[in-house]
Amino acid sequence: MTTLNTKPNINDPDGFYAELIAVHDGLTDDESAALNARLILLLSNHIGDRATLTKALTEAKKVRQNREET
Repeated sequence: MTTLNTKPNINDPDGFYAELIAVHDGLTDDESAALNARLILLLSNHIGDRATLTKALTEAKKVRQNREET
């Protein structure tokens, strides 16, 4: 069974976050959404395992559900 790692696992997370924000600088909302979609597809392709991707989708949706419940 595939396990989704939800623990911090990014080397230099603050640096990555700054880079992620910077890549959106100057983009319209539509361009930013398109960039996010391309990034998701690239990273999903890199992961490749459908079970892991399904778990990631489920986990991401839980975050929204938890916000709605509070």
